[in-house]
Amino acid sequence: MRQYPCGGRFSGQDDHMKQFDRITNPRDVRRRTGLNQQEFWGKIGVTQSGGSRYESGRTMPRPVRELFRLVHVEQVDLTRVRAEDVAIVDHLRKTNPRLYQTMRTAIRIKGRGRTGTPKH
Repeated sequence: MRQYPCGGRFSGQDDHMKQFDRITNPRDVRRRTGLNQQEFWGKIGVTQSGGSRYESGRTMPRPVRELFRLVHVEQVDLTRVRAEDVAIVDHLRKTNPRLYQTMRTAIRIKGRGRTGTPKH
């Protein structure tokens, strides 16, 4: 699985958001991880009962949706995220877009297996 050390807004995030928009039931995402509700929802600070309600169709508030996307769709390890990392990426993207794109491409390639599909 891809693991990005930071979760700020980057160009190309639209691709991931399209994937996220297609998620109709977070239960499907949880089942793919093999985690039970307590483990899965606990990673983003939601109780098991709250997660169960979202899996049953209750609308997730935007902050929960964003955490869900970062942790369970983008595979961001929140314990590794630092504001300084996000600031560095923002600075690089603004001051040297070519290097930023090169590095972004390298990370994507590194995250793919021999078949060209993302590692899981």
